[in-house]
Amino acid sequence: MIKSAYIHIPFCETICSYCDFCKYYYRKEWVEEYLEALQEEIEENYQGEILDTLYVGGGTPSVLSLEELKTLLEILSSFSLSKEVEYTFECNIENITEEKIKLLATFGVNRISIGIQTFQEKHLSFLNRKHTKEEAISKIRMIKRYIPNINMDLIYAIPEETMEELEDDLTTYLSLEIPHLSTYSLIIEEHTKLSLQKVEPISEELDREMYEKIEEKLGSYHHYELSNFSLPGYESRHNLTYWNNEEYYGFGLGASGYVGKTRYTNTRSLKDYVEGKRRRESHLLSKKERMEEEFMLGLRKVEGISLSKFQKKFHCSAISFPEVQSLLKRGLLKQEGDTLLIPSCYLYISNTILVELIDLEG
Repeated sequence: MIKSAYIHIPFCETICSYCDFCKYYYRKEWVEEYLEALQEEIEENYQGEILDTLYVGGGTPSVLSLEELKTLLEILSSFSLSKEVEYTFECNIENITEEKIKLLATFGVNRISIGIQTFQEKHLSFLNRKHTKEEAISKIRMIKRYIPNINMDLIYAIPEETMEELEDDLTTYLSLEIPHLSTYSLIIEEHTKLSLQKVEPISEELDREMYEKIEEKLGSYHHYELSNFSLPGYESRHNLTYWNNEEYYGFGLGASGYVGKTRYTNTRSLKDYVEGKRRRESHLLSKKERMEEEFMLGLRKVEGISLSKFQKKFHCSAISFPEVQSLLKRGLLKQEGDTLLIPSCYLYISNTILVELIDLEG
């Protein structure tokens, strides 16, 4: 049963130097056509399930005008939502207003995700972010008056960033008393502005020190996934859908979904999307691929995966695979009762560990 849906709004006023997501510069004439096509895609594919999570991401959804935003929210009101739904909307500081937040709250949005990235002026400029530290703090306090359940994205390992600057970012975050923080080490992705400028990443040693500093500084928070920290009860239920390898809808330009054991990705061409040519690719997963994904996604969670649930889902033991046995013997995986997990001391190198589970034998 599908209980989650992701909606992609690809428009942005500015393009961040590190971003490789599906995005287009905002143009009013494009938005109307896009929202009509989005409504068509939802009507053609949504089967009326009651959703526990609904997530609107981008791009920059908050770039929409008040009128466009109301149109989007009316389209999304066609979804049947549970009484305990987690309804998340991504915002950027520079284009969120009190009027927009009030409108979101009126339509049932109860969680806001804000791309702050850093509070340091020089690093904001480097990332091509247009807000200031003071503006970010002011807007967050305003949002909290209407929708207190907030996630903030923080980027670290920025070239020339110091440990002192990272600690200052974390101190500022903690002072705002926000219930959720997503932290990401800066990756220089192909075809981004940073890649074209041939920016070099920081040393792996400093990257690791910064990761450990984040863990230390956020010790009072629940570190429940490699990059995510929350107060108890404020874990991202939508993202847990992904990490638990459960099915979900993906609607909009470049969106991905997982329905009926099939993973699909929509086109990144705005022209194709509005003309109804929406699917870019679709792949029915084999049992082997689904088991590999269960490991790759589930082991991102600090608590790991349930061995009994794996057995029930795939009718085989998760620890029966030679690759898992090898990792257990080397101490890179650990079994604790019904749970298989990556020991906390190896979370930083989790990607290296997970790579060994990509092509399972047996």
